[in-house]
Amino acid sequence: MISGGNLYAVAKAMAPLYTAMALGYISVKYLRAFTPDQCAGINHFVALYALPLLIFRMVSSNNPYAMSGRLLAADTLQKIILLAILFAWAYWANKRQKKSPPSASSSTPLQWVVTIFSLASLPNTIIMGVPLLGGMYGSMSAGLMVQIVVLQFCIWYNLVIFLYEFMAAKRAVLAKGHQVLPALVTEKISTTEVAMQEKENSTEATQPQNEVCVTIIEATEVDTSDQSETSEDEASEPANGIPKTVVPLSDKVPDQHVNEETPEPTVAVKVVVIMAMKKLLKIPNTYASFLGLLWSLMASKVGIKLPEIVDDSLAIVSTTAVGLSMFTAGTFLARQTQFIPCGYSKAILSILVRFIIGPLLMAITSFAMGLHGTLLHIAIVQAALPLAVSSFVYAEEYKLHADIMSTGIIIGNFVSLPFTIMYYILTGL
Repeated sequence: MISGGNLYAVAKAMAPLYTAMALGYISVKYLRAFTPDQCAGINHFVALYALPLLIFRMVSSNNPYAMSGRLLAADTLQKIILLAILFAWAYWANKRQKKSPPSASSSTPLQWVVTIFSLASLPNTIIMGVPLLGGMYGSMSAGLMVQIVVLQFCIWYNLVIFLYEFMAAKRAVLAKGHQVLPALVTEKISTTEVAMQEKENSTEATQPQNEVCVTIIEATEVDTSDQSETSEDEASEPANGIPKTVVPLSDKVPDQHVNEETPEPTVAVKVVVIMAMKKLLKIPNTYASFLGLLWSLMASKVGIKLPEIVDDSLAIVSTTAVGLSMFTAGTFLARQTQFIPCGYSKAILSILVRFIIGPLLMAITSFAMGLHGTLLHIAIVQAALPLAVSSFVYAEEYKLHADIMSTGIIIGNFVSLPFTIMYYILTGL
């Protein structure tokens, strides 16, 4: 059973987190020491430098040849099943939205996929997991926590960042489509203009007066320089007696000429995926995880370590990652109008997803992978740890549900202890 000393070790691990968060909160709320742009700059530093260096150090110091295959298989299966369920729900929700489009302020199904996936399956395995599970199951749990976080850094955080970049690329293409590359341009001919055309083209008197000329332009990344002259020539040529209006790709369509019932531009998924992949390949996290994995594969095979001067140089920046992450969570909270910025209903939902859905799904996949004994208990209990701090950093960086993530961290760290103890007792029955 976990002792009082082990509970103190957990409290000792939590105290620095809340100290950094409280400092960030006070600095913005009362001292006005940082502007919103400066707070965003601190978060950007964490995402761009501190976290990638922390990822490299964690991954490169792990021995990939001594990892628990069944535990990692259960963890991977948990995330695959969760993603399959969430994407199936997103597909169904998208079909419903076509019948009744949501308001502009509502979140898209894909945005909820990323948020719920992060809440349910990305726990704080190092800062909270090592002292808490160490008190429950001994020193062997620390190595298992490192293995799980290595898998998170190498695969799952890269997937989350890709989805963030995919949504950002899609928004960029849609915005460009509305301004520069309209997918469907509709221009109505006024009654007066139709009457004038009827006088000039008496042979076409039967032409309906409310005829609308539509020119469809495909929303793709193309060079428009060679199309302007062609478009101008075609604009003067009537088609079947109807004046034809072709809008060059470089021209914006006035709002009064755009049919309000015109559907959203259809974005080519291939184009968006390519854009997101190109951006992902430029992000330091990607290089940090895979370079760290490459080094660990080589270093563990031949029995070498990073030179101390290199490791110390990386450590001086990487150790700021967790503290500054909590600091930015505090500054974010200070800029909100209420202590629970996402509202109580979403806060309760985030708690249920983090501490109920995640562990139960992990229990199912652990049984499926044949885990038993202490390894099974560790797999389930670690899934009930609070939300990883880095999840908030990425949510704030991409401006997506940062309010829910900050609530998941602040409230989750407090309620995680009774939940983990509950699962510890239940698994031991």
